Amino acid sequence: MIISKQQDVTEAVLAELQHATDPRFKEIMTAAVTHLHGFIRDARLSEAEFHQACGMIAKLGQLTTASHNEVVLIAGSLGLSALVCLLNNGDHGQTETTANLMGPFWRMDSPRTEKGGSIVRSPTLGAAVFVNAWVRDTQGRPVEGAEVDVWQASSEGFYENQDPGQGDMNLRGKLTTDASGHIAFRSIKPVGYPIPLTGPVGALLRAQGRHNMRPAHIHFMIFKQGYKTQFAQVYSSDDPNLETDVQFGVTQALVGQYVLHSGETAPVQDVTGAWYSLDHHFVIERGEASLPKPPITGKASGERPTPAILERNR
Repeated sequence: MIISKQQDVTEAVLAELQHATDPRFKEIMTAAVTHLHGFIRDARLSEAEFHQACGMIAKLGQLTTASHNEVVLIAGSLGLSALVCLLNNGDHGQTETTANLMGPFWRMDSPRTEKGGSIVRSPTLGAAVFVNAWVRDTQGRPVEGAEVDVWQASSEGFYENQDPGQGDMNLRGKLTTDASGHIAFRSIKPVGYPIPLTGPVGALLRAQGRHNMRPAHIHFMIFKQGYKTQFAQVYSSDDPNLETDVQFGVTQALVGQYVLHSGETAPVQDVTGAWYSLDHHFVIERGEASLPKPPITGKASGERPTPAILERNR
């Protein structure tokens, strides 16, 4: 089609999509073109603004490395990751779910951890937390033999892949559920942390007057053949940023109770003083057991980054 007016551009692109042979590809691209062209019209995007947006998209890719994924980070900061998750779980968004964000820090091949073992693999400050979790299906039956990856940030707010000072795979582990669907492990109580601000995500948050804090949480990934793979994050009920999570990830089903024990004997002898416990239940749905491509594959080198915290406009 030779273009004679601006409306012709959208019609021409949509017409060319009719040659696609994959029905789902055609459906997705038709919706994408329709909404993207509509966005440009609604926003009255100038040429300068368009080139600025293209530069930001290019920068997202340039800043994505083996140890940092800026694309996943901005998807979370715009609520896209949370929306995709909730639309694809809980009977396609109809019911509550314990599924949650994968996040930008999941790595494959976490070290095998025996039931009750520790995922603290290098010297790490923080109060001990003893975690018990149960995996059940939608009928309430325990799921035996599910592989559960767990990972979290240190008490200084860094995942091990961000921090050259931490041992490889520190605060990461893989456990298997027993006949009652149960796993147990020891770690440190998680703390909230700021997400990185050095790229387009930082510019986005500053422009919106938002803070860059994530509430304290431990990640879980549950995998078993015959069930839809579930990523989850169990947040700490005492964190001040539950209502304003920079990644829009907190759901009621995943607000966990990290119970403080003071003056009580800990489950292991080497823990003295106060410690915490966390009990949580997950429900997984029948479906395809598949794993996405890990957003990171390696560990950062050089100096540990200096965290920066933005204040949220009132």
